[in-house]
Amino acid sequence: TRDISTTNKIIVDPTLARGLNYYTGTIYEVKAIGVKMGSIGGGGRYDDLTGLFGVPNIPGVGISFGVDRIYDVMEELALFPEAVAEGTKVLFFNLGEEESKKAYGLLQQVRKAGIAGEIFHEAQKFDKQFKYAEKKGIPFIVIIGSSELAEGAAMVKDLRTGQQQKISFEELPALPFA
Repeated sequence: TRDISTTNKIIVDPTLARGLNYYTGTIYEVKAIGVKMGSIGGGGRYDDLTGLFGVPNIPGVGISFGVDRIYDVMEELALFPEAVAEGTKVLFFNLGEEESKKAYGLLQQVRKAGIAGEIFHEAQKFDKQFKYAEKKGIPFIVIIGSSELAEGAAMVKDLRTGQQQKISFEELPALPFA
């Protein structure tokens, strides 16, 4: 752990503006020191916001944080324990609703076998999911598209060697992913 108490500071900037027009008083932003990322959180005072929802005259103060931004900052500053950073061995691509249902079921079986795995958080183009796996250093990807669903087999690719092979859904949870 690091003692970050000496790096915390408050800067008053009377020109600060947030992109939402419901703030009526003081506003604030939270930034991480030592990274290029902009704000990771922000909020402020609002007197009329609840009136937009039919409940007038209730002032308030709020704050929100961007979890994805905090994750990126933690990654840039190498704040994750080594076991977490090296944890994921296999990434299941998310290629649509039916495909991801099958992928999620297989992912659960892989996890029960003691292998750390994840499924990409939303259906995206192949390129984006490949880049994610490469950036995270995930050695294996599992692709289940419509043709794989019909065949009852997934395409498993080792990103370290470039080798890929079709593996039946029944056999996939027993793969060592090593």
